[in-house]
Parts: sequence; C-alpha cells; structure tokens
Amino acid sequence: MSALKSADVPDVLAASYRRSRGEAGRAWIAALPALAVESMERWELERDGATMYGQASLVLPVVCKDGTRGVLKFQMPRQETTAALIGLRAWNGEGTVRLLDHDPVSSTMLLERLDGYRTLAAVEDDDVAMGILGELLARLVSVPAPRGLRGLGDIATEMLERVPAAVMALADPADQRLLWTCASAVTELVGEPGDRLLHWDLHYDNVLAAEREPWLAIDPESLAGDPGFDLWPALNSRWADVAATGQAHRVIRRRFELLTEVLGLDRQRAVGWTLGRVLQNSLWDIKNGHIALAAPQVAVAEALLNR
Repeated sequence: MSALKSADVPDVLAASYRRSRGEAGRAWIAALPALAVESMERWELERDGATMYGQASLVLPVVCKDGTRGVLKFQMPRQETTAALIGLRAWNGEGTVRLLDHDPVSSTMLLERLDGYRTLAAVEDDDVAMGILGELLARLVSVPAPRGLRGLGDIATEMLERVPAAVMALADPADQRLLWTCASAVTELVGEPGDRLLHWDLHYDNVLAAEREPWLAIDPESLAGDPGFDLWPALNSRWADVAATGQAHRVIRRRFELLTEVLGLDRQRAVGWTLGRVLQNSLWDIKNGHIALAAPQVAVAEALLNR
C-alpha cells in the first residue's frame, strides 16, 4: 500500500484547511502526500490500514520495522501542535497515547496504535464513562506543567480584555448578563491561574480503547493552569443525548460533582474556572459572528450557578 496519494486526501480536511488557513493551508494540503512518503521512509514504516482524519489532522495506520503497530499523525505546524508535543512528552504515555517519535520541523507524530473506532462514547452508562474520564484527567493534571506552554493567567487576562466589546455584540440582555457573570468569576481567579499540565479538550471522543490500558487520552491541546479549567469538555460530552433527556441541568451537575470528587477539587473554584471556559467558548463564537450564546454554554453556566 502506497504512503498517500493526492486523491487520498479527504475533501473535508482539504476544505477545512482552505477555509481556516487560506493559501498556507492549500500549500500544506498539496505537500501532504510528499510529507507522508518522507515520513514513511524516515521511520521505515509500512502502511497498515485505511486513512483516518478529522478537521485538522490526517492519520495513517502503520507498522514499524520492529513490528510495533502505530499511526502517523499529520497536522499543520502551529502553536497547538507544539503544545500537544510538549504535553505528550511530559506524560510519556501515562494516561495518554504514547509518542513514539516526532519530526520537530513538520510536527509529524509517530504514535502508538489505539482503537480509533471505539471511543469512551461507546460506554452507555454515563456515570461509568464519566468516572473513567475523571480518573484519566486526575492522572494528567497531577503532572506539573513543563516550560514552553501557554499559561492560563495570560489567556484569562486576554479574555477579560475582550468582554466589553463581546457583550455589545450579543442581542439578548440575558446573554449579556450571563457573559458578565462569567467574566466576574474569572476576574476573581485570574491572579491564581494554577500550574498543572492540562489536556484542554478531554471529552468522550478523545478517549480511545487501547491494549496497554483499557482507555487512553488522545489529542491534547496542552496548557499550564488550574484543573478546574479542564472540566468543560467532559461536561459537554455527548451533548445531544444530554439535551434529549430534558434534564440537562441535572446531568451537568451530576457530572460536575463526580469529576470534582475524583479530582479532589475545590468546587467553588472549579465552578469559577468552568465559567471561564464558558466565557472562552462564547468569545470564540462571538468572534465568528454569533449574536447569541450557544445552548450548551448557557446550560452549563446555569447548572453550576444554580447548584
């Protein structure tokens, strides 16, 4: 099986890069087949399965020269990719996919092979799934953040500077008040941003079944900060199912209580930093032209504010 042909690059991935990265994205997509060949030769790999992909990366299953089953992950170099490499090196496979090797120039990663078709979302009992995720997250945030990562303090400060203009962009006064409430919570915590190694995107679909351990985390967007800032993706997991229960606030609060218990967090502080994630997500949405807060953001904020 050849490394990669131009026709094998998924249209969804190519369109995503054209939309988000313009000419630089087009150039990276065009060079991807050659990069795949170079990487396969560099590490003496053989293709071992169908191409997998997301909005930002392409993954090729491979077999190493010694018989180890792995994957090559290709993603355009950027700050988040560098942060992921820093995090994976620091965790060294403890609770996460293991980084076997990488190319610092292209940011290509050679990773251990997990079961890409079985995520934690396959576990139907939400308490069981959230417990598994919580145990993984507790292991990850137990590691001090290494140098080279963005800090939550800087991110929080930048967020607060954008709030006044963002509030004015919202059409509903209730949304405006909620955004101010989230900003107030961050204002109280910004001076104590924390120093743990955060995953920043640990939800059910970023936990895969594995052989070395039952479940391992993938795709970190590593950050230095308070573990409370890492809870929102878990609270938002399988959101369509949560919303369909008609009891979203109850589910969110149950998840929050379970996670904070497993991680041993101060709950009031964790509420504040989770509101910080609501603020961050909402600021991104507003920057993209939204004039109303998204339903999951409102539900998470309201559930925690009315605990």
